[in-house]
Amino acid sequence: MFTETKHDFRVVGRGTKAEYKFEFRNLYEETVHVQGVRSSCGCTTPTVSDDTLETHETSSIVATLNTSTFIGQKAATVTVVFDQPYYAEVQLKVSGFIRTDVTFDPPEVDFGQCKNGEVKEKDITITHRGNSSWRLTDVRSHCDDFAVKLEQPIIQPNMVQYKMRVRMKDTMEEGEIRERLTLVSNDSKFPTIEMSIAGMIRPTISVSPAAVSLGTTESGKTVSKRLLVRGEEAFEIKEVRCPDDRFQFEIPEGKKKLHFVEMKFTGGDEPARIAQRIEIVTDLPGNKTAECVATGTIK
Repeated sequence: MFTETKHDFRVVGRGTKAEYKFEFRNLYEETVHVQGVRSSCGCTTPTVSDDTLETHETSSIVATLNTSTFIGQKAATVTVVFDQPYYAEVQLKVSGFIRTDVTFDPPEVDFGQCKNGEVKEKDITITHRGNSSWRLTDVRSHCDDFAVKLEQPIIQPNMVQYKMRVRMKDTMEEGEIRERLTLVSNDSKFPTIEMSIAGMIRPTISVSPAAVSLGTTESGKTVSKRLLVRGEEAFEIKEVRCPDDRFQFEIPEGKKKLHFVEMKFTGGDEPARIAQRIEIVTDLPGNKTAECVATGTIK
């Protein structure tokens, strides 16, 4: 269910926002429910973004390293307890080193909600307290859609301060932004320190719900659902692609920012499990599409 079970925050500054999402998907026909999450150490606080998942739905366990109240090397085991469809436990490992001499203001680069193709800049103040000969020698981005500029340092007794500007390019892909910057210094003991980048590029077109539950359908019976298709600008739905002819769709006419697509599914004669991808094609540039998945059972 989980794509990853370990995460190392590496070296982070005191008060820095350090958060990681362990994503998981319901691979079962039955509903999955998370009864609770717990951590072996107070240095890490776990939460669950959605505790109830239908077939093919996704959620995440969010592990937050408490950098304001803990220092030094820390490690924790996060235990996720499931009570549906059966009892099970999954253990996730997190670790990191919290420095007291380096701080970021604000604690992360947060671009917030952005349109597709939007360019945004954020300014960060990096402060090192202690050795006034401390210097940043490089800033490495793990994503080509960011550009970073460092100003000359402000040097005072027992303190070095940098102003850093992070620019998000118009090439950033749609979806959630979860990236990081690696700051390289001349500190031989701790040469690197990590800083997180967050944000969301709103999709040009989206469909809700992304996972449509048909439930359990009797043979020959019809189930009706409504899909909400939303865009940043007015658009027309050209067609709905679905290779399964048991699905029927009523496509609305005209250009609007919001469309409702009526969907009907009629169960066949044989028992079966349904997991069907549905693609909605619009008249937006490049025939932009949005997708959802319909799941269910014919008994």
